[in-house]
Amino acid sequence: MKKFYILINLINFMTYKLKLKILLEELKQQGINDKNVLNALEKIPRHLFIPERLQEEAYGNYPLEIGHRQTISQPYTTAFMLQALELKENDKVLEVGTGSGWSTALTAFIIKPGKVYSIETIPELSKSAKENIKRTKLKNIQIFIGDGGKGLKKFMPYDKIIVNAACSKLPKILINQLKFNGVLLAPIGNLYEQDMIKVVKEKNKIITQNLGGFIFVPLISDEYGF
Repeated sequence: MKKFYILINLINFMTYKLKLKILLEELKQQGINDKNVLNALEKIPRHLFIPERLQEEAYGNYPLEIGHRQTISQPYTTAFMLQALELKENDKVLEVGTGSGWSTALTAFIIKPGKVYSIETIPELSKSAKENIKRTKLKNIQIFIGDGGKGLKKFMPYDKIIVNAACSKLPKILINQLKFNGVLLAPIGNLYEQDMIKVVKEKNKIITQNLGGFIFVPLISDEYGF
Protein backbone atom coordinates (compact mmCIF):
# COMPACT_ATOMS: atom_id res chain seq x y z
CA MET A 1 0.00 0.00 0.00
CA LYS A 2 2.86 2.40 0.83
CA LYS A 3 4.43 1.81 -2.60
CA PHE A 4 1.06 2.56 -4.21
CA TYR A 5 0.83 5.98 -2.54
CA ILE A 6 4.43 6.74 -3.45
CA LEU A 7 3.62 5.92 -7.07
CA ILE A 8 0.48 8.12 -7.03
CA ASN A 9 2.43 11.02 -5.54
CA LEU A 10 5.14 10.61 -8.17
CA ILE A 11 2.56 10.64 -10.98
CA ASN A 12 0.91 13.75 -9.51
CA PHE A 13 4.29 15.47 -9.22
CA MET A 14 5.20 14.72 -12.84
CA THR A 15 1.76 15.89 -13.99
CA TYR A 16 2.15 19.17 -12.12
CA LYS A 17 5.63 19.69 -13.59
CA LEU A 18 4.35 19.15 -17.13
CA LYS A 19 1.38 21.49 -16.66
CA LEU A 20 3.67 24.11 -15.08
CA LYS A 21 6.08 23.90 -18.02
CA ILE A 22 3.19 24.52 -20.43
CA LEU A 23 1.94 27.42 -18.33
CA LEU A 24 5.37 29.09 -18.19
CA GLU A 25 5.69 28.90 -21.98
CA GLU A 26 2.25 30.47 -22.32
CA LEU A 27 3.19 33.29 -19.96
CA LYS A 28 6.37 33.99 -21.91
CA GLN A 29 4.30 34.29 -25.08
CA GLN A 30 2.06 36.77 -23.24
CA GLY A 31 5.00 39.02 -22.47
CA ILE A 32 6.23 37.80 -19.10
CA ASN A 33 10.01 37.98 -19.47
CA ASP A 34 11.28 38.89 -16.00
CA LYS A 35 13.58 35.98 -15.10
CA ASN A 36 13.03 36.47 -11.37
CA VAL A 37 9.26 36.29 -11.77
CA LEU A 38 9.45 33.19 -13.99
CA ASN A 39 11.84 31.53 -11.57
CA ALA A 40 9.50 32.21 -8.65
CA LEU A 41 6.55 30.79 -10.59
CA GLU A 42 8.57 27.64 -11.19
CA LYS A 43 9.75 27.27 -7.60
CA ILE A 44 6.57 28.18 -5.67
CA PRO A 45 3.90 25.57 -6.58
CA ARG A 46 0.47 27.11 -7.22
CA HIS A 47 -1.30 23.88 -6.30
CA LEU A 48 -0.26 24.37 -2.67
CA PHE A 49 -2.44 27.49 -2.51
CA ILE A 50 -5.79 26.27 -3.81
CA PRO A 51 -8.54 24.02 -2.42
CA GLU A 52 -7.90 20.30 -2.83
CA ARG A 53 -10.98 19.86 -5.04
CA LEU A 54 -9.40 22.20 -7.63
CA GLN A 55 -5.91 20.71 -7.62
CA GLU A 56 -6.16 19.44 -11.19
CA GLU A 57 -6.82 23.01 -12.37
CA ALA A 58 -3.91 24.54 -10.47
CA TYR A 59 -1.87 25.35 -13.57
CA GLY A 60 -4.65 26.59 -15.81
CA ASN A 61 -4.20 30.22 -16.81
CA TYR A 62 -7.37 31.45 -15.10
CA PRO A 63 -8.51 32.46 -11.60
CA LEU A 64 -9.88 29.93 -9.13
CA GLU A 65 -12.20 30.25 -6.13
CA ILE A 66 -10.59 30.00 -2.69
CA GLY A 67 -13.73 30.54 -0.62
CA HIS A 68 -15.33 33.57 1.06
CA ARG A 69 -16.16 35.02 -2.39
CA GLN A 70 -12.46 35.48 -3.08
CA THR A 71 -10.20 34.11 -5.82
CA ILE A 72 -6.59 33.29 -6.48
CA SER A 73 -5.70 35.44 -9.49
CA GLN A 74 -5.03 34.13 -12.97
CA PRO A 75 -1.31 33.27 -13.25
CA TYR A 76 -0.88 35.83 -16.04
CA THR A 77 -2.38 38.59 -13.88
CA THR A 78 -0.15 37.74 -10.92
CA ALA A 79 2.95 37.50 -13.11
CA PHE A 80 2.07 40.78 -14.88
CA MET A 81 1.72 42.60 -11.56
CA LEU A 82 4.95 41.25 -10.09
CA GLN A 83 6.81 42.13 -13.27
CA ALA A 84 5.36 45.66 -13.33
CA LEU A 85 6.25 46.13 -9.67
CA GLU A 86 9.97 45.82 -10.53
CA LEU A 87 10.78 43.80 -7.42
CA LYS A 88 14.37 43.77 -6.25
CA GLU A 89 16.39 41.79 -3.76
CA ASN A 90 15.98 43.12 -0.22
CA ASP A 91 12.87 45.22 -1.00
CA LYS A 92 10.38 45.91 1.77
CA VAL A 93 6.93 45.19 0.33
CA LEU A 94 3.41 45.86 1.60
CA GLU A 95 0.78 43.56 0.12
CA VAL A 96 -2.92 44.39 0.45
CA GLY A 97 -5.00 41.22 0.11
CA THR A 98 -3.17 38.06 1.15
CA GLY A 99 -5.82 35.73 -0.23
CA SER A 100 -4.45 32.19 -0.38
CA GLY A 101 -0.88 33.46 0.01
CA TRP A 102 0.40 32.56 -3.47
CA SER A 103 1.28 36.10 -4.57
CA THR A 104 2.72 36.70 -1.10
CA ALA A 105 5.04 33.71 -1.41
CA LEU A 106 6.10 34.61 -4.96
CA THR A 107 6.97 38.14 -3.84
CA ALA A 108 8.88 36.91 -0.80
CA PHE A 109 10.85 34.46 -2.94
CA ILE A 110 11.88 37.20 -5.39
CA ILE A 111 12.93 39.80 -2.78
CA LYS A 112 14.56 37.58 -0.16
CA PRO A 113 16.14 38.46 2.22
CA GLY A 114 13.73 41.42 1.98
CA LYS A 115 10.40 41.32 3.82
CA VAL A 116 6.74 41.09 2.80
CA TYR A 117 4.10 42.53 5.12
CA SER A 118 0.69 41.30 3.98
CA ILE A 119 -2.76 42.37 5.18
CA GLU A 120 -5.90 40.25 4.84
CA THR A 121 -9.33 41.35 6.04
CA ILE A 122 -10.86 37.84 6.24
CA PRO A 123 -9.49 35.93 9.28
CA GLU A 124 -10.18 32.48 7.79
CA LEU A 125 -8.18 33.30 4.66
CA SER A 126 -5.36 34.73 6.73
CA LYS A 127 -5.16 31.49 8.70
CA SER A 128 -5.15 29.26 5.61
CA ALA A 129 -2.60 31.51 3.88
CA LYS A 130 -0.22 31.07 6.80
CA GLU A 131 -0.63 27.30 6.57
CA ASN A 132 -0.05 27.35 2.80
CA ILE A 133 3.06 29.53 3.10
CA LYS A 134 4.48 27.32 5.83
CA ARG A 135 4.89 24.55 3.23
CA THR A 136 7.20 26.77 1.17
CA LYS A 137 9.59 27.25 4.15
CA LEU A 138 9.78 30.98 3.39
CA LYS A 139 10.58 32.96 6.54
CA ASN A 140 10.46 36.55 5.26
CA ILE A 141 6.68 37.04 5.48
CA GLN A 142 4.42 38.54 8.14
CA ILE A 143 0.64 38.38 7.75
CA PHE A 144 -1.80 40.67 9.53
CA ILE A 145 -5.60 40.85 9.77
CA GLY A 146 -7.08 44.28 9.12
CA ASP A 147 -8.29 46.90 6.65
CA GLY A 148 -5.65 46.88 3.93
CA GLY A 149 -6.86 50.21 2.60
CA LYS A 150 -5.36 51.83 5.68
CA GLY A 151 -2.00 50.20 5.07
CA LEU A 152 0.43 49.33 7.84
CA LYS A 153 2.11 52.37 9.33
CA LYS A 154 4.23 50.38 11.75
CA PHE A 155 6.68 49.22 9.08
CA MET A 156 6.51 52.13 6.62
CA PRO A 157 7.98 53.39 4.37
CA TYR A 158 7.85 50.62 1.77
CA ASP A 159 9.81 50.13 -1.43
CA LYS A 160 6.81 48.57 -3.14
CA ILE A 161 3.08 48.24 -2.45
CA ILE A 162 0.81 45.81 -4.31
CA VAL A 163 -2.98 45.79 -4.01
CA ASN A 164 -4.66 42.52 -5.00
CA ALA A 165 -8.25 43.78 -5.07
CA ALA A 166 -10.18 46.52 -6.85
CA CYS A 167 -10.05 50.01 -5.32
CA SER A 168 -12.74 52.63 -5.88
CA LYS A 169 -10.11 55.36 -6.23
CA LEU A 170 -6.37 55.93 -6.07
CA PRO A 171 -5.30 54.83 -2.55
CA LYS A 172 -3.55 57.98 -1.31
CA ILE A 173 -3.16 56.57 2.20
CA LEU A 174 -1.04 53.77 0.76
CA ILE A 175 0.93 56.12 -1.48
CA ASN A 176 1.84 58.11 1.64
CA GLN A 177 3.41 54.92 3.03
CA LEU A 178 5.76 54.55 0.04
CA LYS A 179 9.41 55.57 0.04
CA PHE A 180 10.50 58.18 -2.47
CA ASN A 181 11.03 56.40 -5.79
CA GLY A 182 8.79 53.63 -4.49
CA VAL A 183 6.22 51.88 -6.68
CA LEU A 184 2.56 51.08 -5.99
CA LEU A 185 0.39 48.88 -8.19
CA ALA A 186 -3.40 48.72 -7.82
CA PRO A 187 -6.50 48.03 -9.93
CA ILE A 188 -8.67 51.17 -9.85
CA GLY A 189 -12.23 51.44 -11.15
CA ASN A 190 -15.73 50.16 -10.40
CA LEU A 191 -17.17 46.81 -9.37
CA TYR A 192 -17.15 45.45 -12.92
CA GLU A 193 -13.88 46.60 -14.47
CA GLN A 194 -10.69 48.33 -13.43
CA ASP A 195 -7.51 49.76 -14.87
CA MET A 196 -4.18 48.59 -13.48
CA ILE A 197 -2.52 51.78 -12.27
CA LYS A 198 1.20 51.97 -11.59
CA VAL A 199 2.27 54.80 -9.29
CA VAL A 200 5.84 56.02 -8.87
CA LYS A 201 6.30 58.36 -5.92
CA GLU A 202 8.95 60.98 -6.59
CA LYS A 203 10.00 63.65 -4.11
CA ASN A 204 7.83 66.42 -5.49
CA LYS A 205 5.24 64.58 -7.59
CA ILE A 206 3.31 61.40 -8.20
CA ILE A 207 3.60 59.76 -11.63
CA THR A 208 0.80 57.42 -12.70
CA GLN A 209 0.70 55.01 -15.63
CA ASN A 210 -2.31 53.03 -16.88
CA LEU A 211 -1.23 49.46 -17.68
CA GLY A 212 -4.57 48.29 -19.06
CA GLY A 213 -7.86 46.76 -18.05
CA PHE A 214 -8.36 43.94 -15.54
CA ILE A 215 -11.14 42.51 -13.39
CA PHE A 216 -10.61 41.92 -9.66
CA VAL A 217 -12.83 41.16 -6.69
CA PRO A 218 -13.56 44.37 -4.74
CA LEU A 219 -11.34 45.50 -1.89
CA ILE A 220 -13.03 45.14 1.49
CA SER A 221 -12.10 48.46 3.03
CA ASP A 222 -13.64 51.47 4.75
CA GLU A 223 -11.27 53.67 2.78
CA TYR A 224 -11.24 52.39 -0.81
CA GLY A 225 -13.94 49.73 -0.95
CA PHE A 226 -17.30 49.96 -2.73
